[in-house]
Amino acid sequence: MDFWTERVWRTITQLILMLFSLCVDIKTETCHSPLVSSLSPSSFKSSSQLSNSHGPGFAKLNRREGAGGWSPLNSDKYQWLEVDLGGRTQITSVATQGRYGSSDWQTAYQLMFSDTGHNWKQYRWEGRIGAFPGNSNADSVVQHNLQHPVIARFVRIIPLDWNPNGRIGLRLEAYGCPYNSDTVSFDGDSSLFFKLNPRPRQTPTDIIDLTFKTTRNSGILLHAEGQNELSFTLELQKGQLLLLLRKGRSSRWRLVSLGSLLDDQHWHYVAVEQHSSHLNLTVDKNTKWVEIPPWFTQWNYDQITVGADQNLGSQNSNRNFHGCLENLVYNGQNLIDLAKQKEQCVTVMGNVIFSCSEPIFVAVTFTGPQSSLWLPGATDQHSAGTSVGLQFRTWDKEGLLLTFDLLKREGTVWLHLREAKVYLQIHKDGRAPIELQAGSALNDGQWHSVDLKSQQEHLTITVDGTEVASASPTYPIIPAGQLFFGGCPPERNSHVCRNPSSAFQGCMRLLTVKDELVDLIKVQQRLMGDYSDLQIDTCGIIDRCSPNHCEHGGSCTQSWNTFHCNCSRTGYSGATCHSSIHEQSCEAYKHRGNTSGYYYIDVDGSGPIKPLLIFCNMTEDKTWTVIQHNNTELTKIQPSIERSQHLTHFEYAVDEEQLMAIISQSEYCEQELAYHCRKSCLLNSPEGAPLSWWVGGPGAGQRQTYWGGALPNSQQCACSLQENCLDPKHLCNCDADCTAWANDSGLLTHKESLPVRSLVLGDVQRPGSESYYKVGPLRCYGDKSIWNAAFFDKETSYLHFPTFHGELSADISLLFKTTSSSGVLLENLGIGDFIRLELSSSTEVLFSFDVGNGPLEVSVKAGVPLNDNRWHRIQAERNVREALLRLDELPAATQEAPADGHIHLQLYSQLFVGGTASRQKGFRGCMRSLQLNGITLDLEERAKITPGVQAGCPGHCSTYDALCQNQGRCVERTKSFSCDCSSSAFTGAFCDKDVSITFEPDTSLSYNFKENLVNELNRSSSSPSSPVMSNMNLRAENISLSFRTSQSPALFLYVGSHRREYLALLVNKQEQLEVRYRLESSNKEEILRSKVRNLADRQLHSVSISRLADSVTIQVDQHSKENFNLTSGVEFSDIRSLVLGRVPNSQELDPELAQLGSLGFTGCLSAVLFNSISPLKAALLQPSMSSVVVRGPLIQSSCGSASANPYAAENTHHQSDQSGSVRGGPPLVNALRSDSALIGGLIAVVIFGIASALGILTRFLYRRKGTCQNQGLKKTEDNNGLQFASCAENQKEYFI
Repeated sequence: MDFWTERVWRTITQLILMLFSLCVDIKTETCHSPLVSSLSPSSFKSSSQLSNSHGPGFAKLNRREGAGGWSPLNSDKYQWLEVDLGGRTQITSVATQGRYGSSDWQTAYQLMFSDTGHNWKQYRWEGRIGAFPGNSNADSVVQHNLQHPVIARFVRIIPLDWNPNGRIGLRLEAYGCPYNSDTVSFDGDSSLFFKLNPRPRQTPTDIIDLTFKTTRNSGILLHAEGQNELSFTLELQKGQLLLLLRKGRSSRWRLVSLGSLLDDQHWHYVAVEQHSSHLNLTVDKNTKWVEIPPWFTQWNYDQITVGADQNLGSQNSNRNFHGCLENLVYNGQNLIDLAKQKEQCVTVMGNVIFSCSEPIFVAVTFTGPQSSLWLPGATDQHSAGTSVGLQFRTWDKEGLLLTFDLLKREGTVWLHLREAKVYLQIHKDGRAPIELQAGSALNDGQWHSVDLKSQQEHLTITVDGTEVASASPTYPIIPAGQLFFGGCPPERNSHVCRNPSSAFQGCMRLLTVKDELVDLIKVQQRLMGDYSDLQIDTCGIIDRCSPNHCEHGGSCTQSWNTFHCNCSRTGYSGATCHSSIHEQSCEAYKHRGNTSGYYYIDVDGSGPIKPLLIFCNMTEDKTWTVIQHNNTELTKIQPSIERSQHLTHFEYAVDEEQLMAIISQSEYCEQELAYHCRKSCLLNSPEGAPLSWWVGGPGAGQRQTYWGGALPNSQQCACSLQENCLDPKHLCNCDADCTAWANDSGLLTHKESLPVRSLVLGDVQRPGSESYYKVGPLRCYGDKSIWNAAFFDKETSYLHFPTFHGELSADISLLFKTTSSSGVLLENLGIGDFIRLELSSSTEVLFSFDVGNGPLEVSVKAGVPLNDNRWHRIQAERNVREALLRLDELPAATQEAPADGHIHLQLYSQLFVGGTASRQKGFRGCMRSLQLNGITLDLEERAKITPGVQAGCPGHCSTYDALCQNQGRCVERTKSFSCDCSSSAFTGAFCDKDVSITFEPDTSLSYNFKENLVNELNRSSSSPSSPVMSNMNLRAENISLSFRTSQSPALFLYVGSHRREYLALLVNKQEQLEVRYRLESSNKEEILRSKVRNLADRQLHSVSISRLADSVTIQVDQHSKENFNLTSGVEFSDIRSLVLGRVPNSQELDPELAQLGSLGFTGCLSAVLFNSISPLKAALLQPSMSSVVVRGPLIQSSCGSASANPYAAENTHHQSDQSGSVRGGPPLVNALRSDSALIGGLIAVVIFGIASALGILTRFLYRRKGTCQNQGLKKTEDNNGLQFASCAENQKEYFI
């Protein structure tokens, strides 16, 4: 889905949500009645009261009775005010005041609710934030409309903070309306069976919804069956809701899960909506979209079992549901009401109660490292043993569960979690320590039981009733005094309570001492024991991995306070696996200095499309993305008796979504389509139906009747456009129906019709007809996003785009260059939220935003000025865990988000680019490749219609000139840049590909200098005053090359003149480099000998020689430079030629050099550069130049590289010039695909034999002393077929 289509759908969705919100607002208006003001004083309770006149019954909004409100005896975080609404009520809003006429008010509070007055649940904004802002004075009313209405009987407010100059003071009101429901309870042995006949009405959308609560983490809620043996089941497993779709009892099923911690004895809403092709599973506020399997086509359920699956039988009763259900509705029909009315279609099994009967469990929450609970231990010191039990649930792997001292404080017992196992450690003076362990993976958030029992000399710990570890201590295990749970009190003496591990964070319940249940309400009232930093009568555990904020398949793990994402093997990084670690195109890889090879590209960055491994061909100036399919080779068509046509489908190596994204993002795409024929027509004529066609384009594609090289919808081939078809009456060569071989070939370049998905060839059955086809790989170049740029020429200019939607994750990437010291790059505002990216100073970039927790800023400071008019890259990301900012290659700066803060970024204004809506200083300079959440914003198109902003931005070489290596020169383009390698000995996109030739003793390469080339030397010489004379005289030269050889002595470079002057490079008998000069017609030869030895060791050595007048510098490899001075002269006069390898006509050389020159050179020469002349490049890339003469075999190789390019063999040369020529032989090109493996094998043997014979013959011919120019460079033409002939000739056919 492209950017604008997504925007349209997003707008439609927003309109729907607005209409829905309007409906909800109307409903809310009808459910906004005061609930507290009419209650009697007996409906109010509190933790304590300052006096009778400060009692909870006076805590009604705007009332002045008593002391004007409620105030507790002590102002601390353990105080609370509770209201009994008299029945389950829908609560939509809460309002608070301080105590009238006082300085007492709370500034923040928690809202709790309950059905029973126990097991309180905290209301959380966005599922995370537990604190409500309170009052700022005693009289003003602060009201909060709840995001999601609460249904409860009891409401409790816990002040968290209050006026520092006063006390806690509170008056309150709750708003809502009565709530009615039909409820049923199941005890694990009961269920309801519904036989729905007639069935509920048929609707386009079938819906089953219900609400449930339970303390068990497993059990079947509902099982439905219908026709065609289709069924679905809703079942709890480990606190998650599972939806199982099944056909019969076979293995065909589909399972999805949603929700977590659903066994918390609070109501949870469940809905299943089935549409034509998918269903929506909703648990509370989270919805999962589920694709329906093809075999699950109809709903039509007529049997529904609630609380069990009747097909399981009594032997699986442990899978039955224990708990309450309410408002079970199927397509508008209330099934619980049917059961209450005892309708005949309902069968009641077991003890079903039409009310909610629920057990009372009082839990305690250990919220942090300071949390602890201590209880009195055994009072009978003569007891023979003790027992302590508890249940706990946590996400942490470590934490103290229990500790106590032994009698007379002679030892200590610790029961704690370590590595998510229960460990019992007992240390007693003078005795060996006792250590037991039991259980595993106990940090899964489920309730687990632990029992410690000691009786005489037998000690056991039992985990979850099954895993038992025991020991036999020789001393009694009896507490000396208090039992400490969860941690040690901070104010206690360390000798009384010691904790060798971390404090426990989680929930505990069902604490027992000496087999007696501890009354935790008494503990809360401080009538027994004591506590610190505890929440009593509630379990505040949160599943931070549900919903899973880890994107792109990242796995989520959590602790009590936070969650972590494992992004390994996802291709993404960051706290939530949001940002791709791969570039978005081959073009992007190239401009980071990479070479051809296979790369993972992520076409939409942080978007939903997965990364794909693809080949990037960077050997040319253009960077080609090559996408293979299952048959890219020339394939012979084997006629079939059963079919009159030949049909071929092509499967590509990437997914459909990836394929379409690559085509859309690329500037240009092409695909070769070729048909080789003899007596086989292709399209026939444009007037009739075509004999052949191909299918291409998005999705299933569309039928196309034009051929490669022609225009879309033309029903033509390329030869018709070039007016060179064999028969002017036909528009394709093959339609001439020749007995000679012909072909119609060309490129398909219309992106909307690519890729080719299938090919249908019609004229393949006639006697005597033969044909081959080829559909090449899809090749694309150009990344439309990477060079998309705009120039902001004023600080007040800007571009505006639709609102940026990055509620949970937002990433921004861009490149900028400027000469200004500051300016806002990007800004988007909401009512209170905002996001902004700016250059805050000449050396600092600032990323800031606010999601409701207050502004958060992340900055990166550079060590150099950023206003240097060079491109700089910024990557910023904000997610629910952290904010991150990266500048160029500097380390990323991060800032943690609040653990329980707001997480949704809600923006409403337009997005400002290059400017700001908040009247801050705008950006002046260039910006390009701006992407938000992987979507590229088209700066150029918007700039074309915006005053003060120009489309495009030149000046790339100031940043990327370093990519042009080996004396390559950066050349500016309107978009992008290129490297001019004309003055370099290297080739390639970045002048980084060496040119190497393997020399044999007979090989000689001569480069003859011309006047115009000497003038070129004049311009490129390094001397400030030109060392090159107009009469072809040199006063300076720069030479660089690499070589490898085992020959010594060996002459490998010789420069001669018409005056018998020369320059020679050689390896002497001692395997040292020698540079020999004879200048100014002197008879004296000067030998400059390097000290570096062992140069004939077959290793690659680099040589650099620089002469200016009489000063010569030589450097070999990485050794120190060696300086020499000439004494015979400084002018190299009338230069004639440069020779590599064997020197012909060596009689004019000195006798020693003549002997070396006649021996030739055996080895490798690479990257030879004489001033700006590269003779190897001239010989290989421009063999037709008259200045190059080659004698003997000249073999291009990669011998000059430290390691050969592994992708060199994979760089395909696309023949885009085959527009429809005619050939006289069958097209046996490269590897010929055939349906017969035998034929393929025979052809391979024949080709191998011919290749071997040609190799021997070529070797023989090269041994002859010919002097043909360039004979070693000319490539052998394809001999697999004969020359082309017209249809009128009686052409013989030859096969090999």
